[in-house]
Amino acid sequence: MSPLLLFCILIGYFALLLAVAWATSRGANNDSFFIGNKSSNWVLVAFGMVGTTLSGVTFVSVPGAVGADGFGYAQILIGYVIGYLAVTWLLLPLYYRLQLTSIYHYLDVRLGRRAYQSGAGFFIISRLLGATARLYLVVNILQAVILDSLGVPFWLSTLVVLGMILLYTYQGGVKTIVWTDTLQTTGMLFGLFACAWFLLGELNLSVPDSLEQMRSSGLASVFTTDLNSPNFWLKQIVAGALITITMTGMDQEMMQKTISVKTLADSQKNLLALTAVLVVVLLSFLFLGGLLYLYAPTVGVTATGDKIFPAVVMGHLPPALQIIFLIALISALFPSADGAITALTSSTCIDLLGIKRRTDLTQAQAEGLRRRVHLGYAFLFLLLVMGFKAADNPSMIGVILKLAAYTYGPLLGLFAFGMFTARVPRNRLVPLVTIGAPVLCAILEYNQAYLLGSYRLGLELLMINGMLVFAGLYAISLRHQGRHSMQSA
Repeated sequence: MSPLLLFCILIGYFALLLAVAWATSRGANNDSFFIGNKSSNWVLVAFGMVGTTLSGVTFVSVPGAVGADGFGYAQILIGYVIGYLAVTWLLLPLYYRLQLTSIYHYLDVRLGRRAYQSGAGFFIISRLLGATARLYLVVNILQAVILDSLGVPFWLSTLVVLGMILLYTYQGGVKTIVWTDTLQTTGMLFGLFACAWFLLGELNLSVPDSLEQMRSSGLASVFTTDLNSPNFWLKQIVAGALITITMTGMDQEMMQKTISVKTLADSQKNLLALTAVLVVVLLSFLFLGGLLYLYAPTVGVTATGDKIFPAVVMGHLPPALQIIFLIALISALFPSADGAITALTSSTCIDLLGIKRRTDLTQAQAEGLRRRVHLGYAFLFLLLVMGFKAADNPSMIGVILKLAAYTYGPLLGLFAFGMFTARVPRNRLVPLVTIGAPVLCAILEYNQAYLLGSYRLGLELLMINGMLVFAGLYAISLRHQGRHSMQSA
């Protein structure tokens, strides 16, 4: 198919996003940008969050990883379900009770200003690295499929994509993203199921027959029983739960959409619905991965990992499927960046710059400050995407999960300490603990062959990181001296 035609489809899709943004951002202000005026529909939020949660990494990397790990990602998925239930029944009631705009304000109420700033700072680092890694993956595929043949350099492609995202989030923020993410989730899921249906037909297999072939080919194994393996089943399940608790329940991007729903009950329904849909969708992505690895040898495709899905679709599927794949890929691209830029802007303005506390700013000045921060993050995204391009890792999902272990661990430790103890850490020492724990984790991982023998660390680094922060906070803390605990908040 002509790259020019595919490029025109990309522009048309963006025009649709702009139309949605125009319709939803009229009369928007800072409250619209930060929390959607607390009027978001929980059904739309739940469905749109599927796209944000999955992103382009899931769309490409989860099917691609089946060749090496089989259905091993299902171990993490079990943990995800446990984690979402914990967020629904433990964290959401807390956030609604305190009527938070930024979830990190809880750390200020419970542990003090340094804990608050440390939590917000680690969120900013986490989301910056994770979102730009996701954005890099999808832009890199678009580059290979369309833009290289048109002579467009990678840096310009990234700049244009970020410009598009700025245009449709600049005014409305969360109020707009709730609607655009719904549109984009629809496109992503349609692409997933259309490609799976076509491959089943090409292989002339039923679903049970295809699963049997995957099993006999070693593509459908789920549980890893080797205790020393980074993929040992118990480690993966525990890590999946902690990843969800931190990357959803302690992440401003995910929670700002959830707490934009008017009532706690509707917000809880949002997360429970999201959990159910994610289970079905992630299992479908694993199934699609198995189909890709069954189909690829029949047409001479030797690509693996992140490259197998685009190689099969763009090289061997009909033009209609190529268009569907492109729309699905673009749909996976935008939710991984638009919500991140909005959430980073919100956290910086509220948590670090104190925009809600400052009485010296008029409404116009506050909105101007928010817009400048928004533009600044777009520039940072560009720089970091170029950094990931230079690194060019073959499997970005592994990179993102490893980054999460280091950057979300301090958040896990901070929230756990606040919720499950009645102690207050010495304010000035909190940053030393939250920075020191990831450094110790890095030293441990680098020397694991010497320190741990044949045992290999995997995603349990997130838990170790959080435990180190918890222990460090306990060591520098005093008994409760008047700050509210979770129970009294």
